[in-house]
Amino acid sequence: MDYNRIFTQAIDRLHAEGRYRVFIDILRNKGMFPNARCFAGHNGPKPITVWCSNDYLAMGQHPKVIAAMEEALHDVGAGSGGTRNIGGNTHYHVDLEAELADLHGKEAALLFTSGYVSNEATLSTLAKILPGCVIFSDELNHASMIAGIRNSGCEKRVWRHNDVAHLEELLAAEDPDTPKLIAFESVYSMDGDVAPIAQICDLADKYGALTYLDEVHAVGMYGARGGGISERDEVAHRLTIIEGTLGKAFGVMGGYIAADQVIVDVIRSYAPGFIFTTSLSPVLVAGVLASVRHLKASSTERDGQQAAAASLKRMFADAGLPVMPSTTHIVPLMIGDPVKAKRISDILLAEYGVYVQPINYPTVPRGTERLRFTPGPSHTAAMMQELTDALVEIFGRLELKRAA
Repeated sequence: MDYNRIFTQAIDRLHAEGRYRVFIDILRNKGMFPNARCFAGHNGPKPITVWCSNDYLAMGQHPKVIAAMEEALHDVGAGSGGTRNIGGNTHYHVDLEAELADLHGKEAALLFTSGYVSNEATLSTLAKILPGCVIFSDELNHASMIAGIRNSGCEKRVWRHNDVAHLEELLAAEDPDTPKLIAFESVYSMDGDVAPIAQICDLADKYGALTYLDEVHAVGMYGARGGGISERDEVAHRLTIIEGTLGKAFGVMGGYIAADQVIVDVIRSYAPGFIFTTSLSPVLVAGVLASVRHLKASSTERDGQQAAAASLKRMFADAGLPVMPSTTHIVPLMIGDPVKAKRISDILLAEYGVYVQPINYPTVPRGTERLRFTPGPSHTAAMMQELTDALVEIFGRLELKRAA
């Protein structure tokens, strides 16, 4: 068998569909986000402005975070020494889990190496522990949640995005004695819309279901202390499990869950994705710890982000650009074609020094390809105007339709 031919054909299919992914070669400039250097091409690094980072609040550049990481590096060294069970349960881990539990008003929290791992490990383990469990999953849930549900081997019911009537219809059709788990997100990162958490909790109470909320695109950015949409809407106490990331608004790396002590202990004791993985470096955990503590006390970054997002949406709309409706910090620009989305992205980088990645299938459904902008507190009005003007010029050049 010609294995190489099969692999080559698989890559060729991506090129033919216009969705082959190209990873940009950049370095961010410390303390100057969203400024960075791009190493694509052969004439040395080129200055660019980053518009698609998930370091939403630029906490990866914050002096407190960097100082904490430097201190930890010189105090305990680079690595954790292994899995939590064998050599990696440093005091930094213990402190951070206590801070995260407090952030969400839960009894306990558990750290993972990424948000993807926390979703996959927790969902797959929970459903295996609960005999005959059925998971009810929003149709736009993240790939990591889908992987966890699939790997659990349990029955699943997919409900139309944010459609609580459809969710109730599916819940009502199940045996009342069947263990049930409703899995959904708070902020859906590609559309920028928000789940009706309170209504979903009402259905969970009515039909005896557990709830699992993914807050990765909301923690740090919503609520008085950065506890996410569930804190903002005062419903965190009604949720069974809250999952979050440490690599977006908190600016470093990792994932976690927060829940009552028994559930956390079950995941800690049974989830292979936790048990058999080297724990996060204490250097990373120290940085996150500083970030979480800062954002619990400071709303400056959150306020700046919301103001920037509102400004960019308004500029796009005023310029007739096809900005999608969004009630959050996500600013998606609908293109509807993978080749055109990539072409716009390439021109922005090559000619305007603007970096934004095209979002194609399978991240979004075919025909809804888009550019996804994430303005933050460090993006200035001048940057936004330059971006808007560049997009208007490119849309005209490529004869793309704009609104009246």
